[in-house]
Amino acid sequence: MDALSMLLENVHLFETKYYRLQGSGNWSFSLTRKDTIVFYLVLSGSFCIHIDGSNRHAQAGDMIMIPNTHHHVSYALNYHSDNAQVLDDKLSELSSESIRLDDDDNENSDNSDVCIILIECKYDKDMIRPLLSVLPPILPEITDLPESRLEVIDVAIRLLSLESEHERMGKTAVINHWASIMMIECLRTYIERLPEATDNWLRAMKDPYLAKALAVMHDDPSRNWTIHKLAEVAGMSRSSFAQRFKDSVGMPPLTYLIDYRLRLAARYLRLQQNSIGRISELVGYASDSTFSQAFKRVYGVSPKAYRQHYQKRAHEKS
Repeated sequence: MDALSMLLENVHLFETKYYRLQGSGNWSFSLTRKDTIVFYLVLSGSFCIHIDGSNRHAQAGDMIMIPNTHHHVSYALNYHSDNAQVLDDKLSELSSESIRLDDDDNENSDNSDVCIILIECKYDKDMIRPLLSVLPPILPEITDLPESRLEVIDVAIRLLSLESEHERMGKTAVINHWASIMMIECLRTYIERLPEATDNWLRAMKDPYLAKALAVMHDDPSRNWTIHKLAEVAGMSRSSFAQRFKDSVGMPPLTYLIDYRLRLAARYLRLQQNSIGRISELVGYASDSTFSQAFKRVYGVSPKAYRQHYQKRAHEKS
């Protein structure tokens, strides 16, 4: 399995919601969602997104991903208002999946109609944190791709449209999986287009040597990996591998491995499916005490206290 597939093996999107936004004339809205990935699929028309001081034009057929809970304003072409509708409020109160974005001044507008599907997904913050930390505020629209790739996106859009029209068993699962597929499509397109001269650690996914080492660390984190063993997997000398990994990823290989092990352990603790002893084995620690000490150094509490905190939160929600 390739490095990106392994990196995303324990990254899961959930509580996916979608809304059909219909706009006519002059309209604008702002959106700020906490711990949420947002996608826009432009079914027809055009509009602009203002984010982090820059504007992005989106048109029919584009897909946009805003990966890291960034505040942004969307608006009709050639229109800007200081009184953008706060869409967060409407989404929280929404009883319908369709939202009108019409402005009162439609008669004096040259803007054509626009139809957008807005998708928002929750995610596991710990598992996806290193990935989100190096992504731009907005991932570029997927354009200028081979026909086969555009067909994948077209099929996904049609699938979402069909799911939105009918209430069927498994609808939530389909939407969650759809969002994961689109996230992967955005990520691999972004990684494929990373220039060679970049300090973004995702460049290691394209490195024919480092990608092999990253894949095995994610595939088998409990194994007693050493620099020497990882260098053998990568097909490099020990010193060359260690330096190349640090230069690309920003930390030594074993530091990266420890960070991943503990993030994975935190996920297992939140899932409440394994004993703490079993979790320590799954993430490569020889004893519970060694695991507990390492976990507490990073999370500030013992694995037991961490699990109890999430058990309490789950109980309060129910």
